[in-house]
Amino acid sequence: MRTPSGGPGGLQVTEDPVQIAPNGRPPFRADHIGSLLRPAKLREAFRLHGAGKLDDAEFGRIQDAAIREVVKLQEDAGLQVVTDGEFRRGSYWSRFVELTEGLTVKESLFRFRDGHGHESEYTTPHVAGRVRRRRPITVDEFAFVKPITQCTPKITLPSPSTMHFHRGNRYAEPGVYADARAFFADLGKVYRQEIADLAAAGCRYVQLDEVAVAMLCDAHVREKVRADGQDPERLVELYVDAINEAVKDRPAGMVIGVHVCRGNFKGKYLSEGGYDSVADTLFSRADVNHFLLEYDTPRAGDFSPLRFLPENKGVVLGLVSSKSPQLESMDLLERRAGEAAGYVDAARLAISPQCGFASTVSGNPVSESDERAKLRLCVEAARRIWG
Repeated sequence: MRTPSGGPGGLQVTEDPVQIAPNGRPPFRADHIGSLLRPAKLREAFRLHGAGKLDDAEFGRIQDAAIREVVKLQEDAGLQVVTDGEFRRGSYWSRFVELTEGLTVKESLFRFRDGHGHESEYTTPHVAGRVRRRRPITVDEFAFVKPITQCTPKITLPSPSTMHFHRGNRYAEPGVYADARAFFADLGKVYRQEIADLAAAGCRYVQLDEVAVAMLCDAHVREKVRADGQDPERLVELYVDAINEAVKDRPAGMVIGVHVCRGNFKGKYLSEGGYDSVADTLFSRADVNHFLLEYDTPRAGDFSPLRFLPENKGVVLGLVSSKSPQLESMDLLERRAGEAAGYVDAARLAISPQCGFASTVSGNPVSESDERAKLRLCVEAARRIWG
């Protein structure tokens, strides 16, 4: 597959366009996190299918049609990288749990919140037995998108910590695993098998969505973790090791990005706090190509933790909010990118929304026109800032 040269990333045309430049720049100057707003017809299809009122075949046809439309939306915005919007998933991790033996769902120990003090409970993966990959999880997503676009398809996967962190010491049924490292050894096999099959299908860009490490930036979350008898610093190390275990056999030429996410549910978030407490461990030890970091509000802290970024890794700056319809000004984006360049060579920077627009079917409190405008803004900002 080929992509046009000279877009926002300034990449040269190659048969395998997703390549990290020697300076560690992310593959595209304008990127996005992956999940996109489900249209009303698709949301209704999820509801009817879940209630047993829509058969699998018709549900699949509705998903296919919606994915074709959302791929075109991304292309029209000027992006060189596209996803299927996660339109085959109820949430960003749902298919992983459904198609992995040993995983089920229970209530999280944490809650989403907003700036007004409102809170929401949520469910999370739970380990009910030894984990094993039943069948490919995202390969069909990639296989559908690849032939319908000239852009580079990206596949998103929940990070390994997603299956562990949110229920604390009660992440698994008693006796299933001797300890967390034994669990992550089995879980790592699931990722490596999935990544191998994705690579065989032609996928060259995989993104892991990492929420737990972002939550461990939050002093209140750390306090709760300690009360649960765990050490926040050791958890960060454990989760970085789990990422490395998951991606260690990826083929040469496959790009791995890690999106560090503070939670995203109907505009609410799970945590706040700068990256200072995790930056050194995460940036230096994670064996990945680049990080997609949330920087849309003061809750994310300043750019100084980027000083820990090794010279061979890049950063996609999540400067555009996916939680609010207000469109950021170009002057603001230029100024903030300039601030980040005080800590990381500008050649290694890119821009994106801070998170997806719909980590679940319900989506964020923005419209499709808002989403379209924000994706286009990322492309225009990339051209303005980096040429």
